[in-house]
Amino acid sequence: MAKKEIVMSGIRPTGFLHLGNYFGAMRNYVRMQEDFDCYFMVADLHSLTTHPDTKELRNNVKRVFAENIACGLDPQKVALYCQSHIVETSELYLYLNMMAYKGELEKTTTFKDKVRLQPDNVNAGLLTYPVLQTADIILHRAKYVPVGKDQEQHLEMARNFANRFNHRYGEVFPEPVAFNFGQDLIKVPSLDGAGKMSKSENQNATLYLADENDVIRKKVMKAKTDSGPTEPNMPKPDYIENIFNLMKLVCAPDVIAKFEADYNGCTIRYGDLKKQLAEDMVQFISPIREKAQQIMNDENYLKQIMEMGAEKARASATTTMARVRNALGLNYF
Repeated sequence: MAKKEIVMSGIRPTGFLHLGNYFGAMRNYVRMQEDFDCYFMVADLHSLTTHPDTKELRNNVKRVFAENIACGLDPQKVALYCQSHIVETSELYLYLNMMAYKGELEKTTTFKDKVRLQPDNVNAGLLTYPVLQTADIILHRAKYVPVGKDQEQHLEMARNFANRFNHRYGEVFPEPVAFNFGQDLIKVPSLDGAGKMSKSENQNATLYLADENDVIRKKVMKAKTDSGPTEPNMPKPDYIENIFNLMKLVCAPDVIAKFEADYNGCTIRYGDLKKQLAEDMVQFISPIREKAQQIMNDENYLKQIMEMGAEKARASATTTMARVRNALGLNYF
């Protein structure tokens, strides 16, 4: 049987997962687990660069595990693990730092953004964030990395660091490339029509996988609308297009077709449209929320899952690091 290609991705345990995370990433992870050898990491070390206060960390990490499983990830099929449980990551990160230059790290867009956002906490971890990200990826000698547009620069740097290591010390790492399913990555619009859903931006315009039913209804009913089209087949304004785009994620095609026809015929009632969207969102989110809550309440199960994931990830990491130390010439006998 042919060996499966390796996929690696990570998610930071900061804040609650939302609909954008589901349609932008997690749904693809669930599809990947059937065809690839998948390493999915909860990036707790990365979160320390911007959230040095760790009071919430334990709960956040557990919630990310629970929500990933509730969305369909099977811990038996993938390595679902915590970054800090794999000490080899830190070792590889150290070696790669010897090959990363201050000038190239200072130029990264995310570093500049973070410096602007947290001028009093410009730590070395923030500067070398792409190096740690590279260590996460190449530690498993991953070929594919599912990334959004905003992470493409980091993946380019991961390729540079992997190639730099190979050039200096001999071929150890494959060159990681971006992965998607051949369609454009889905950006889930926020309910206020301004940009996409986000963990931190506007919480009232974002639907979280942990939101209670009434909260979902309230948020959807507050979505921006207007007094309706004034002539048949008018183009939709952005904020109305957004609502239709959200419907495409969770509503039945005939329901969408009905509201499209109402819009084009100038008979649309936005109150009915939003009620329909709200109920379909409740139907979609509530099973995920309930399953995640069940998992969160089962500490023993969560502990087992974390340990099993760490064991799988460590087996892969140990093999890679033996090759790395050998290539570096750190075996003296």
